[in-house]
Amino acid sequence: MDYTLIRHFSELDPSAADWNALLAESITHVPFLRHEYLRAWWATRGGGEWPQSELAVVLAHQGGQLQGIAPLFFTQNRESRPALMLLGSIEISDYLDLICRPLDLPAFLPGLLDFLSSARTDLPAWDLLDWQNIPEASPTLSLLQSEAEKRGWTHRTERTYHAPSIPLVGDFDAYLTGIDKKQRHEIRRKLRRAEESGQEVRWYIVEDGAALDAEVDAFLAMMADDPDKANFLSPAMREQMHLSCRAAFQEGWLQLAFLEADGVKAAAYLNFDYNNRIWVYNSGLDRRFMELSPGWVLLGYLLQWANEHQRVEFDFMRGEEEYKYRFGAVNHFVMRTQINRQTHAG
Repeated sequence: MDYTLIRHFSELDPSAADWNALLAESITHVPFLRHEYLRAWWATRGGGEWPQSELAVVLAHQGGQLQGIAPLFFTQNRESRPALMLLGSIEISDYLDLICRPLDLPAFLPGLLDFLSSARTDLPAWDLLDWQNIPEASPTLSLLQSEAEKRGWTHRTERTYHAPSIPLVGDFDAYLTGIDKKQRHEIRRKLRRAEESGQEVRWYIVEDGAALDAEVDAFLAMMADDPDKANFLSPAMREQMHLSCRAAFQEGWLQLAFLEADGVKAAAYLNFDYNNRIWVYNSGLDRRFMELSPGWVLLGYLLQWANEHQRVEFDFMRGEEEYKYRFGAVNHFVMRTQINRQTHAG
């Protein structure tokens, strides 16, 4: 394979279609690795998470065809060590990985490590690969460990987050039958109570592009009603959220949903509807409507929609909040792997 280092994101734009086509066949096919998502992420350096960083994307071609992408950047990691990290790291992109077909990975990854370590690149001096949010099932993890051992490099891999998800069966009643009896009755009770509240309760998914920015602002206002989320929503992060939503909407995989009571927004979910799955990204509430349990109610409607539209999974992504398991989620995990190319542990 022929490897090329890309230092400016604009150089990747002509390859956007090839990038996304390769992703669709890749070992980890997630929205956070789409070209348009990572372009938006890089524009704000993850909402200001990595202000001091340099792009270091590596493309691998064979016979003129794109075979692999290492979406990397150089920075000082959280332990202040010079590292190559995966674009999207760490806070706002739940799943990351290399982009490569399964059959090509055994050739792509060793060649990538050789390329990154060679004098052929103008990369800054780096000590380690610090790759986070890799799904536990990714073949990258075992192959990277094996290649590190061959080179005498030290490695460490650890679980970092729970990532629960609900497998869907295509029928809402069948889904409810499959979860805990007490929780099944609670979901039905809250849906019925909202519908019989005497208020006009409705929910919708944003479809009007002209209204998108205003709807995102409304969503962010609801997020900010939570003090922890308010602290998270810096100006740079708000810009990041707008850019990400706009990119996902333009490509057809944004699911921004609101629950209204008498015309007032009571709850919201920002999800991605991608690869026949729903990816639950964030949520917000207006606490004036807590007697309606608006978050549970909207989540119930979204699960019903996902089943009716034959989505195969409802992925809550990172975080082990109790409500996820009440709705029937089962655990998966994401990993952090660190490869230190010095021969001593560090």
